[in-house]
Amino acid sequence: MKPTGSPERHGPYAAIGQKSAVVCRAVFAIAAFGVLSACEQNSFVPPPPPKVEVAVPVQRSITRYLEATGNTAPIKNVDLVARVQGFLQSINYKDGTFVKEGATLFTIEPETYKLKLEQAQAAEAGSQASMKQADADFKRQTELVQKQAVSQATLDSSTSTRDNAQANLQQAQVNTKIAAVNYGYTNVTAPFDGIVSAHLVSVGELVGVSSPTQLANIVALDPIYVNFNVNEQDVLKIREEAKRRGMTVDEIRQLPVEIGLQTESGFPHKGKLDYVSPTLNQSTGTLAVRGLLPNPDRVLLPGFFVRVRVPRAPEPDRLLVPDRVVGSDQSGRYVLVANKDDVLEQRKVELGQQVGELRVIEKGINADDRVVISGLMTVVPGEKIDPVLKTVASPAAEATP
Repeated sequence: MKPTGSPERHGPYAAIGQKSAVVCRAVFAIAAFGVLSACEQNSFVPPPPPKVEVAVPVQRSITRYLEATGNTAPIKNVDLVARVQGFLQSINYKDGTFVKEGATLFTIEPETYKLKLEQAQAAEAGSQASMKQADADFKRQTELVQKQAVSQATLDSSTSTRDNAQANLQQAQVNTKIAAVNYGYTNVTAPFDGIVSAHLVSVGELVGVSSPTQLANIVALDPIYVNFNVNEQDVLKIREEAKRRGMTVDEIRQLPVEIGLQTESGFPHKGKLDYVSPTLNQSTGTLAVRGLLPNPDRVLLPGFFVRVRVPRAPEPDRLLVPDRVVGSDQSGRYVLVANKDDVLEQRKVELGQQVGELRVIEKGINADDRVVISGLMTVVPGEKIDPVLKTVASPAAEATP
């Protein structure tokens, strides 16, 4: 027998198969070498820098503001009380309505006090008659004494009678005035224009028995006060600015005041400073300040929590950027700036006040810096960008105080 695997066992085609396998392996090796050669010839091409919008800061003059929080308060707030005793006869207004000065709001049993007034007036008339008679007798006795027709004692008696009559007349006149005042108190009137609260007593109730009984409350709403406090540092700055501008204390008290409610944007309500406390509160280190604002539509009610701002001296050439481009981290606030090589840098900044949608930058950037204004969530410091220069719209000019 022939050994296994010999050519004779498989016939003449076995040798041909072996040669074909050798050729295939050679072809595969050549193809693989070609592929490897092609990979070695290709090099990595980085993607182009992203296009990012940048803009130089807006440079303009701004008016600085002293900002605070405060509360509105009425300029007049009075309790309406019963100053005479009696039964409440009528209530002459609707709860919560606006009334004019002098309008009758309550009536307290006027008939009794009217009779007392008439009684006092009658007594006064009697005293006047007695005084007239006593005065005539005094003049007659004076003439008779001069003629030595009567004694001096008679004249002295007539003089005493006249003086007593005069005193009684004065007392009667005072009683008449008191009765007239009490009669006037039976009509409780509005001391000024304002809103009257709900009545606290009912018709037919006895009021003013042992002490004045509160009937209601009236509040004046136009104009209205706003009270707020200024810290000591701001007080010193304002005084320095006032001295530099040559402003007097009276001129400072006439500075504009602007306020806004919690649901309002900006400061739509405008008025004037009305009062500045002469001393600081040592416990809080603040100065009490009050503004006076017109309130014809009665939009502002006493007790509202409000935002307050008072304009200070205007400052030229301040740098502003959109407030939305300012970021923050543990070290503070920052903006992203493209340097001369178009590589982003993170700049720490100090913020000033907000003007519209822009924010004043006190420190950290220059007038020619290119600040990133778009794509802030997709770029990082140290990244190279393809800057696209844009222009930031300047806010409307502010009126100089």
